Amino acid sequence: MDCRIYGVTILLFFLPTLAFSLSQGQINSNSILVALLDSHYTEVAELVEKAMLLQTLENTVMNHNITIFAPRNEALERDLDPDFKRFLLEPRNLQSLQTLLMSHIVPKRITKPEYQPGLSHPARPTRHKTLAPNHHLSLQTVNSTHWNVDSSRVTHPDSLTRPDGVIHGIDTLIIPRSVQDDFNRRRNLISIAAVKPESAPEVDPRTHRLKKPAPPTPAGSPPVLPIYDAMAPGPSLAPAPAPGPGGPHHHFNGERQVKDFIQTLLHYGGYNEMADILVNLTSLATEMGRLVSEGYVLTVLAPNDEAMAKLTTDQLSEPGSPEQIMYYHLIPEYQTEESMYNAVRRFGKIRYDTLRLPHKVTAQEADGSVKFGHGDGSAYLFDPDIYTDGRISVQGIDGVLLPPQEEEAGPVTRAQPAKVVVKQRRGRLEYVRICAKSAVEPLNVSNCLLGQASERKIVGNSMLDAWKLWSGFKIHLLSINCSHQHASKTR
Repeated sequence: MDCRIYGVTILLFFLPTLAFSLSQGQINSNSILVALLDSHYTEVAELVEKAMLLQTLENTVMNHNITIFAPRNEALERDLDPDFKRFLLEPRNLQSLQTLLMSHIVPKRITKPEYQPGLSHPARPTRHKTLAPNHHLSLQTVNSTHWNVDSSRVTHPDSLTRPDGVIHGIDTLIIPRSVQDDFNRRRNLISIAAVKPESAPEVDPRTHRLKKPAPPTPAGSPPVLPIYDAMAPGPSLAPAPAPGPGGPHHHFNGERQVKDFIQTLLHYGGYNEMADILVNLTSLATEMGRLVSEGYVLTVLAPNDEAMAKLTTDQLSEPGSPEQIMYYHLIPEYQTEESMYNAVRRFGKIRYDTLRLPHKVTAQEADGSVKFGHGDGSAYLFDPDIYTDGRISVQGIDGVLLPPQEEEAGPVTRAQPAKVVVKQRRGRLEYVRICAKSAVEPLNVSNCLLGQASERKIVGNSMLDAWKLWSGFKIHLLSINCSHQHASKTR
């Protein structure tokens, strides 16, 4: 009985704590986050929603107050570099956008009276840790009315104040060094730049050891080959092959790039089934990573979730059918929406090779877009350039492409060939043999063909046709000679 009473006492003790934790799990309407979404800082609020930071900020607000340094809308609309803004809004750069926004938030409450002259404020700038990893903000008072945050000036201190935080308006955007480095690497294509292919190592057949590479030629030394030999035509003048494997060092990190584009599909929305097939149902993600690591490029035609839902159970139940369906959506070349649309506009219909040999996918222009396939199994390109990094290109389509069914080979019935009667050609070239007046005159080919003999002539207008006639005319010539010889013997 005592144990039961003790248990009831413990339960009654934890009920207020449980109710308090549940009440703290919801954000109050008077929260600083609600004020930010309803404020005139619309550009910052839109970026916070696109970066999917609301849940993270809600968890932060439940633990302690926050201070948000919000740039004005003009700083994000007109003053920001268009290329940098496009970089931030691309789905594959979601982490950079999150780092940029978190660097404007300090997990403590900082108000204007703390940085007014005459109060207890430090003479030198103070550093405050932000929610972004390894990033701090430097706050310093300029005069009696203004104070700076890093390189930005606080134009509207205490713009919005709530019990769980405060918002200060600043004139420019604060860009962390890590985000700037990511943008420079992407703009300069350092992470995806091609490298010079390395030749295979040579083995000495006598020692079975690797040959040492020749030392570099010093500057100013004469050429190894004479200029005449170097410029002589030969196999070296043939077109060079396309860049292929990048050597054993794997300069291209294919696994990272494949992981990057799959995360982009998930963040983009509407392509979860495609990502699930690549990662969980098949090993295509690993295979694609190996191909990219070896220097190859790929274009992925990604069907959306609505298109994948139309696949029947019979189409997916056979062993290896998911792989075969996905292979038909992988093009072993790098194509963007612009390049494919320009190609179909210029040539009308294009056939792209796929990894499902020997099938090819047909593309043509339709309704101002690119249409793949034909008939009921066609699909339109409607989400262009979901992911493009120079090695992998992902284009969203609204249907699942299936190769045309091969016709079954039936019994072959051979019909009897019809007899064709060839009408004899007349009037082009014919010869007329006239009875010889004299058997003594020698008979030769030139006289017969050129019509110089008085007793023979050629009726025609082409010497070439006359020479073609020689193969049949020589038999007739031999018979005439034989008759002449027989007549001379009888005399």
